[in-house]
Amino acid sequence: MARTSIAMVGTRGVPARYGGFETAVEEVGRRLVERGHRVVVYCRTVPGAAGPPPAGHLGMELVHLPAARRRSLETLSHTALSVRHLLAHRTDAAIVFNAANAPLLPLLRAARIPVATHVDGLEWKRAKWGGAGRRYYRTAEALAVRWSDVLIADAEGIAEYYREAFAAPTTLLTYGAPLIAPGAHRLAEVGLEPGGYHLVVARFEPENHVDVIVEGYAASDAAKPLVVVGSAPYSDDYTRRVHALADERVRFLGGVWDQELLDQLYANCATYLHGHSVGGTNPSLLRAIGAGAAVTAFDVSFNREVVADAGRFFRTPADVARELAAAEADPDGVARDGARSRELAAGYDWDLVAEGYERLALDLAARRFPARRPSGRRAGTDADRPLARPAPEPPRGTVVPLPVPAPSPAWDELRAAQR
Repeated sequence: MARTSIAMVGTRGVPARYGGFETAVEEVGRRLVERGHRVVVYCRTVPGAAGPPPAGHLGMELVHLPAARRRSLETLSHTALSVRHLLAHRTDAAIVFNAANAPLLPLLRAARIPVATHVDGLEWKRAKWGGAGRRYYRTAEALAVRWSDVLIADAEGIAEYYREAFAAPTTLLTYGAPLIAPGAHRLAEVGLEPGGYHLVVARFEPENHVDVIVEGYAASDAAKPLVVVGSAPYSDDYTRRVHALADERVRFLGGVWDQELLDQLYANCATYLHGHSVGGTNPSLLRAIGAGAAVTAFDVSFNREVVADAGRFFRTPADVARELAAAEADPDGVARDGARSRELAAGYDWDLVAEGYERLALDLAARRFPARRPSGRRAGTDADRPLARPAPEPPRGTVVPLPVPAPSPAWDELRAAQR
């Protein structure tokens, strides 16, 4: 097979230490290198890092460039520098991660560099963006549809959204779910025992519903503690809210960057609670099912697509409390759910994902894609309706009156058809 040069643009880069995009770049990029291709990954420089950044990682070539240190400009500023560098250093195909980078796509098209855009999830629905941010992301989606040669979706729910909103086809490329059995010898370091805790792993952001999980747990009679792994780089107010909802049974570990310890937390939890609601296929959820965790997930299509019949679902704190009680009362059912999770995880194979990226890159390099793109005009979809935040639960002991039905009309007041 001919050696193809593939550039990966728009992420924080590798080694993967942040999120799903970075994990995908690392897992897919190293496999593409093993298949004989040249892979160039654009990485963000880390302020204050000791020593020069590495020139390579797992066979991938790394280009390190700075980014503006403002949340609203960080991604686009780094990608702009990456595109400028890429225009001077030709590649056969470019894969741009994040639809937010769409305004830069015309530069690649003008240079006749074929490009696929990984559109990610519904970023404009994240609570951290104000009105201007949401409008920008919605506009960027439309521009990605219009200016990308190919769109990549990581979940069928995302593919369906682009079909409905823009009549735009996508290439479905999910993430992989590593099948892990890491043991349990590290749990003692954090005072835990196998099967003796419920687990949450998430950044503290409203759309990840950590507050709903903690509130529901605090309202439950669960005997096992809730262990919360995660931090909030931009959400101090939200973090305070989550902590205020907790009781003495909730343990906050902060960010856990030790992968072995994190894997053991996944693999040995009684249940894994997953609150993400606006992304596509989530790497943390995939890691949980690959570790054989029994999952209780926020009820949206992306999560049902992964969890299928292997777990439980929630929307409100009351749902969380109910499912925790049911799980603790049925350890055999939890064990069956965990075994089923492992079966489902086998369908998310990084080797197969990398094969899909390889076929895509070869098609881009050979310009095997439609010459005409959809217009980018948006149609209304179910996603445009705001995700309803769960209503606050009334205090225990509160009597909630049932609605009083309206009186039925007398028979002689009804029309003939109603009679």
